[in-house]
Amino acid sequence: MTMVSATERREIEADCARLINLYAALNDAARWADVAALYAEDGSMTRPTAPDAPVIGRAAILAAFEARPARVTRHLTGTIVVAVIDRDTATATSAMLLFTAPDAPPLVGGFTDRFVRVAGEGWRFAERRGSLTFA
Repeated sequence: MTMVSATERREIEADCARLINLYAALNDAARWADVAALYAEDGSMTRPTAPDAPVIGRAAILAAFEARPARVTRHLTGTIVVAVIDRDTATATSAMLLFTAPDAPPLVGGFTDRFVRVAGEGWRFAERRGSLTFA
């Protein structure tokens, strides 16, 4: 494992936290191709509402998003804690609050993420596992 300087660690933490927030913003904008592009080619996504049904691969992730019915959402993310493993891998946990309709209660949960640095692309989700705390 290669040592990471304090400056590199902060840069990786910021890049990975940005990826989490960008994921929420693109998801709310229904920009499915852009959301899927945040994953590594062989990345894995597990939705908070389907914890036992991972979707594997960028193409399958895109298809899963495109198959969902149209809806208006607002994701709020916070309590993002990134752990740098080395120059090319990191993990994170984050909290999520999801609003899906004016008269529906929000979903409260979070994500456990694993990131990889992909040549020519930058940081991507290798794995994104959602869970619900309160529904």
